[in-house]
Amino acid sequence: MADYPVTPLTPPLSEQEIIRRQKLQGLIDAGQNPYEITRYDVTHHSQEVIDNFAELEGKEVSIAGRMMARRVMGKASFGSLLDGQGNIQIYVTRDNLGEDAYAAFKKYDIGDILGVKGVAFLTKTGMVSIQVKELTLLTKSLKVLPEKFHGLVDTDLRYRQRYVDTIVNPEVRDTFRKRSKIIAAVREFLDGRGYLEVDTPVLHTLEIGAAARPFRTHHNALNLPMFLRIETELCLKRLIVGGFERVYEVGRIFRNEGMDATHNPEFTTVETYEAYADYNDIMEMVEQLYEFVAMKTLGTTDVQYQGQTIHLKAPWKRITMADAVKEACGVDWTAWASDEEARKCCEERDIYVEKTAKKGDCLAALFDEYVEASLVQPTFIIDYPVDISPLAKRKPEDPTLTERFEFFINGHEMGNAFSELNDPIDQRRRFEEQVAARKAQGINAEVDEDFVNALEYGMPPTGGLGFGLDRLVMLLTDSPTIRDVLLFPTMKPMKEVGQKADTPEDQADNK
Repeated sequence: MADYPVTPLTPPLSEQEIIRRQKLQGLIDAGQNPYEITRYDVTHHSQEVIDNFAELEGKEVSIAGRMMARRVMGKASFGSLLDGQGNIQIYVTRDNLGEDAYAAFKKYDIGDILGVKGVAFLTKTGMVSIQVKELTLLTKSLKVLPEKFHGLVDTDLRYRQRYVDTIVNPEVRDTFRKRSKIIAAVREFLDGRGYLEVDTPVLHTLEIGAAARPFRTHHNALNLPMFLRIETELCLKRLIVGGFERVYEVGRIFRNEGMDATHNPEFTTVETYEAYADYNDIMEMVEQLYEFVAMKTLGTTDVQYQGQTIHLKAPWKRITMADAVKEACGVDWTAWASDEEARKCCEERDIYVEKTAKKGDCLAALFDEYVEASLVQPTFIIDYPVDISPLAKRKPEDPTLTERFEFFINGHEMGNAFSELNDPIDQRRRFEEQVAARKAQGINAEVDEDFVNALEYGMPPTGGLGFGLDRLVMLLTDSPTIRDVLLFPTMKPMKEVGQKADTPEDQADNK
């Protein structure tokens, strides 16, 4: 049989990688190819053995995992095996295995995946361990694990090769276990309130929805341009029209825009819609949801995040956008007599706005500049201008404002909600204004005629909410960047094998 194949496309191998391939070839030549093993009977996991040692002491257990360390001492050796629950020590002796099997074990490498059958016992130092009676090499590792992965100079390798990151760093595995628990807690909370979880299309035929640039693709069979969704809102509200009074979706969203510590082109949102509710009801629900999820996953509503203690217990502060801006920089937006005067106000403060910006756009720009970063503790910013809220219902007492809020924690926007606009005539007008504004910026856009048609059948008063699940996970896992809570964050491709590519922070935009 030829040597274990090295093809013209195989990257250059290190000395250690060559040695490991030679070991594999020796196993194959001896009829012991580990890749031919199809299953292994696992009876227990590491933490299970440790937690239940009183019951398992002296009894046979069978576990499997990756060898992370080994210390050979003549006729006996100690090793550390990593499985899905954690690490456990194994004690391997020549007397228990036999001379040939023990000699084979000493040739195994760190990173190899082993099946272990043996007896649970306690070492003289009080460590729960497994005295190995039978050992099986299940998979040969051909790569050398880094000794201290966080210490690598090439820091973005953690995100490119998450499979290595999660092998070496237990805290990373813990983050993603918490992520799963957080998602489950969100679902438990909403299910308990009578919400129905639904799925809506990812592929759309219109470039519509939130003010974001979509990814474009093409459907060959229909010969149609299509777009990955940038929100789930309009489909969910169609379901409210259709008689589903409470719906939600945990959905993947795609936006063809820049990347930074809190933005990734592919991310996850939770959107909820409740008939016969308004934005005040939704504010209360947000407080209750965050309290519930924090208690369920962390056991407290006082969350430590990047050196700050965030208090999630209700009630949260509520303040209008106009009052927040006035408090921060003294500007009273109601004093602006025209859009031109509003733009001039921003220009005097070196704050960029579009030449076509309206008063509402300028108020939002001032908010971004002077207020957002200061909102460390949970805060509801309420009553947004209608200019920047095309899908929100106007406030009856002031039609220039809407019943809309966003909530902020640690200087970041965490979610968006409003009393939904259900007036089809007003909705069409605002869609048309939005389309005209986007086309003026050179961005294609269309009115969603089917959504307007749905509203014409009648949508009840409705409160809607959308929040970024990834940012919630960041908060509850004390993670500074969204890449730390996405198993496979978007990364710039390697320019060639083995050469480092720019990190997302090196890219000003990903359009």
